[in-house]
Amino acid sequence: MNDHATFNALVVRELDGGFQRAVEERRLADLPPGEVLIRVHYSSLNYKDALSASGNRGVTKKYPHTPGIDAAGIVAASSVPQFSAGDEVLCMCYDLGMNTPGGFGEYICVPASWVLAKPEPLSLLETMQIGTAGFTAAQCVDKLLAFGLRPEQGPVLVTGATGGVGSLACALLAKLGFAVTTVTGKESEHEFLRQLGCAAVLNRQQAIGRASAALLRERWAGVVDTVGGEILAGAIKATQYNGIVTCCGNAASGELPLTVYPFILRGVSLVGIDSAECPLVRRKEVWDKLAGPWQSLLQDALNALSVRISLAQLSQTIDEMLAGRTRGRIIVDLTGETE
Repeated sequence: MNDHATFNALVVRELDGGFQRAVEERRLADLPPGEVLIRVHYSSLNYKDALSASGNRGVTKKYPHTPGIDAAGIVAASSVPQFSAGDEVLCMCYDLGMNTPGGFGEYICVPASWVLAKPEPLSLLETMQIGTAGFTAAQCVDKLLAFGLRPEQGPVLVTGATGGVGSLACALLAKLGFAVTTVTGKESEHEFLRQLGCAAVLNRQQAIGRASAALLRERWAGVVDTVGGEILAGAIKATQYNGIVTCCGNAASGELPLTVYPFILRGVSLVGIDSAECPLVRRKEVWDKLAGPWQSLLQDALNALSVRISLAQLSQTIDEMLAGRTRGRIIVDLTGETE
């Protein structure tokens, strides 16, 4: 393709000691070298994207930059035999949207090792309704099941329940027959969470419990934690003997104020979940479940949880996410259909 061809992208620039966002016209020549050029049709807004878009150096080191850790689209050009022009593909995580221009642009150029053929029978839109958030939620649930967790063992706790990972984890676990208790600081969202299938809703203090206690009353057979900090500590302290806790986020804090007692007295297992560098073989395994046996379980929830916005609406939505005023999945439509 012509390197002088242009496309639209959300660009974050450092100006006067702060960071500003605007949709700008870019050239294909501005993209880094890569084996696969993809015309992005859909992306999604994740918390990591919001951090990158606000100048968080822990996510993105250099600006100007285009965030977007998710992208689904059609191959425009490829220098490798495994992909051809016209192929429908996904690109998620790795360095995409962190220090490599991401899915908030109409084109991305990436290594072939980052690209996954679109799982059938999902559409490109459906893959981004799932996105990194749904993929992460699926990894958490898959770990619980592989550990041997079953509904009859007791309730499962999901924290950060109105976020993308938390809401999809709630929906999937409920459909799999688990009694799901959720944690949210938003009282207005209790009914929404119950509609997802949640059996009970706790506020943050109820989830933390007595912070000074080394152990709390055994409550949870399993946990999906998306926030970290005191809430994760409280969840671990209240996990049943031989229970399992999956941890995938730090929206509240990266600290973990905890003793070793839940691990050495109750045999609790703490399992970290990473999507950024997840090997391609594992990605395919999880996507096969999302596109296969779990698709019908999640379809209604994905439709209810997903909101489509345009590139022009993205900056304002990022501010709303950082202020805690969003829920579910936010799909960025780069086809122009939402304009």
